[in-house]
Amino acid sequence: MENNAKVVIIGGGVVGCSILFHLSKFGLKDCILLERNELTSGSSWHAAGNVHVISSDPNISKLMAYTINLYKEIEETSGHSVGMKQNGGFYLASNNTWYDYLKRERSKARYMGLDQEFISLKEVAKKNPLIDPQHYIAALWDPIDAEVDPTGVTYAYAKSAKVYGGKYYTHTPVLETNQRNDGTWDVITEKGNVHTEILINAAGLWAREVAKLAGINFPIQPMEHHYLITESIPEIESLEKNKRLPIGTDFDGNIYFRQEGNGMLLGTYEAISTPWQIRGTPMNFGHELLDPKLENIQDRLAIGFKRIPALEKVGIKNIINGPFTFGPDGNPLIGPVPGKKNYWAAVAIMAGFCQAGGGGKCIAEWIIDGEPSIDVWAMDVARFGNYATPEYGTIKSSENYERRFIMTFPNETLPKGRKQKTTSIYDRLISKGAVMGDNFGLENVMWFAKNTEDAYEEPTFRRSRSHAYVADEVNAVRNAVGFTEIANFAKHEITGEDSRKFLNYILAGKIPLPGSISLSPMLSKKGKLIGDLTVACMNEENFILYGSGVAQEMHRRWFENFIMEYDVVYKNKSDDYHGIAISGPNSRKLLSRISREDVSNNSFQFKKTKETFIAGVPAILNRLSFSGELGYEIYVAPHFLLKLFETIEANGEDLGLKLYGSRALMSLRLEKNWGAWTLEYRPDFTAHESGLDKFIDWNKDFIGKKEAIKEKDNGPNKKLVTMVVSTKDIDVISDEAIIKNNNCVGYVTSGGYAHYIKKSIAFGYVSIECAKDGTNLEIEINGKNYSAYVTNKILYDPLGGKMRS
Repeated sequence: MENNAKVVIIGGGVVGCSILFHLSKFGLKDCILLERNELTSGSSWHAAGNVHVISSDPNISKLMAYTINLYKEIEETSGHSVGMKQNGGFYLASNNTWYDYLKRERSKARYMGLDQEFISLKEVAKKNPLIDPQHYIAALWDPIDAEVDPTGVTYAYAKSAKVYGGKYYTHTPVLETNQRNDGTWDVITEKGNVHTEILINAAGLWAREVAKLAGINFPIQPMEHHYLITESIPEIESLEKNKRLPIGTDFDGNIYFRQEGNGMLLGTYEAISTPWQIRGTPMNFGHELLDPKLENIQDRLAIGFKRIPALEKVGIKNIINGPFTFGPDGNPLIGPVPGKKNYWAAVAIMAGFCQAGGGGKCIAEWIIDGEPSIDVWAMDVARFGNYATPEYGTIKSSENYERRFIMTFPNETLPKGRKQKTTSIYDRLISKGAVMGDNFGLENVMWFAKNTEDAYEEPTFRRSRSHAYVADEVNAVRNAVGFTEIANFAKHEITGEDSRKFLNYILAGKIPLPGSISLSPMLSKKGKLIGDLTVACMNEENFILYGSGVAQEMHRRWFENFIMEYDVVYKNKSDDYHGIAISGPNSRKLLSRISREDVSNNSFQFKKTKETFIAGVPAILNRLSFSGELGYEIYVAPHFLLKLFETIEANGEDLGLKLYGSRALMSLRLEKNWGAWTLEYRPDFTAHESGLDKFIDWNKDFIGKKEAIKEKDNGPNKKLVTMVVSTKDIDVISDEAIIKNNNCVGYVTSGGYAHYIKKSIAFGYVSIECAKDGTNLEIEINGKNYSAYVTNKILYDPLGGKMRS
């Protein structure tokens, strides 16, 4: 075994072998994989082997399609069969709610170029005569769905990697991972030590144990999972030669099924989940199964037997109960771990045979090119922070497992693992009817009901019961003054002699002078959006960058990639500053009552910042507004927040003061044509495509400038646009297809109802020829096309006079 390698991968399941294959294929030959036992030990060998492309995130769906299409290649390269039987699959809806869900999935498939279509129930019965179609109202067909041999796939990846120069070693357990001062790693094994630049944890069931060797605690949890295989079924025995039943998924019945030999494989996600080995996976576990717990799945089996009557007539041949590792939201955790240089995660890839190919591709691109070719935020390990403890991981992973086939609506928040982080005014907000969501573990207000008894939501794809309440909040901000908590924004502090030099390089925009604020995109080397930040210069050696709360660890990781070359210190101060924003035409009157400062427009202009005293406590005061109105952001230490809140509340009643939440804020920004991070702004898009190029300072050098200039000269292929949609009781959410002359020309990133101007608004990216003002389009919402038109005009206060007044 080598003593040195560029990359060491720990774990010889399907994920680790895929990473080894992709790194080797893409030209990085100096890579080795270490497996404690045989390849596939752990979860890979006992997986059901169903592969599909439907996912909650479109980019994950794209990567899953890539994975399926990759199987023929690795089979040919390795000479090892993957056992793929591509017979397609259908997704069954037994009620209108699941029918709406399938309509939304089909809409996503249109712009992703996937060939999903609805088929009749007669066609379902023809494709699988064992099903009783009377239990269903609709079926979505996907011809790409398939089944594979899990062991065959894993070995095909490993052998293909060897063809390209990759190496793997079995029966080589890792005992220690020790980081050197230069950030490289010593990997200590029973068969010798390896020094490596990059260490990748792809250890599957043992990912927690391997992470702890490096002082890392991932919020992941192995869960017990059952599927069974029946004895031979006469109807399958009598099928025509070479005919095979497709895969089926019944969401409402909470079952998935496919042909297995002459019998059927039937799996389910238990209503009461069983976390496995919460304190750690035994090191002697390998090719073992767990004792079955049929009592946990009896109700689901009964549904399966009712909807597939042939199952009742045969016995059960095998019951498989094996552990699979889940993440808190059901998606993988991949990428560089923030704060741990050169340590990479590839863990909680529960659907490994759907996702390992795409995940391995992204990790290889990330290592070799510095960034993946597609936005992987839905899988990025940096989407969780230190609030996501192992205990949190167990709670949320269990919840996700139990809800895997239960609808989660766009206006729905899940109850488990909540109140992980709260501010000092949490109880005050609850007492005033706050309906809470959570943002990076922090409870934050979505909207306010009349009182605590009225503070509940009804999950729906349409306008919810919060609609009228949010309208009242919006009108208060537009006509009087509103206040909202803003603790959930990220605050990044950059200090030191090279602060301006550092920021000039990592940010594409103009860096403000002391006492001023600017807006700036942050670009990758390929010109993709990495951030959308508000930069406040407190003094020449002290800057605060405000940004998306959910992206704070992602941005921290980005800063740390470059900071060593500069005399600066970076600190994530997000938990050190909480705050309140006041917005509306009466906000200056309110501020003047709680501050001794002169806050007139002449003395404190738009996009200015200062350290001062507000409500009798030390504060940072920013003159900014995400609402489009005259407004201020007031940041204080957490222990001063309650005093600030009470003082604002006591001084604003006669001014029409009203609390508002995030839904009102998101409605207000629609009227200003303002995008938001993770929606309109993310690494799938460039500054020119998103319209953020207007903030670029072209007179300096910055990361991504070369690619940005190239696009500036050539023009973008697509463009972010605002669309006014003709609807009555429904609005876009995200990922709806945008249609022109029956062709898909783009997709929606976000939208909703703009309460003040009383219009339904959608933001989305469309091909450049469809981005002209007045272009007539259609948007597919829940299976129905609604007319829309592009408007390049700002819909409210187009010159921005109100927020500058």
